[in-house]
Amino acid sequence: MTNYEVLFILDPVLDEEKKESLITMVQDIIKTGGEVGKVDVWGMRKLAYPIQKKEEGYYVVIEFAANHEVPKELDRRLKISDAVMRHLIINKDER
Repeated sequence: MTNYEVLFILDPVLDEEKKESLITMVQDIIKTGGEVGKVDVWGMRKLAYPIQKKEEGYYVVIEFAANHEVPKELDRRLKISDAVMRHLIINKDER
């Protein structure tokens, strides 16, 4: 298994329940072919530049180990989600 890290920024207007359900959804996608490591919720942060006319976003970072198919599926699902403003998946093993 390869070590990865996903950072995603959620829309700040979502309620707490919706934010938690999205974080759980991401963890469930990872669990299909890997294992979830550290989940670090940064919370509301000011964005470097406006995204969709919003100045803030709700940041979440999740470390995980998985096979090479999981990041592809995770990327696909995060792209189509309206609640996710931006996301980034990195391979921590490549240096």
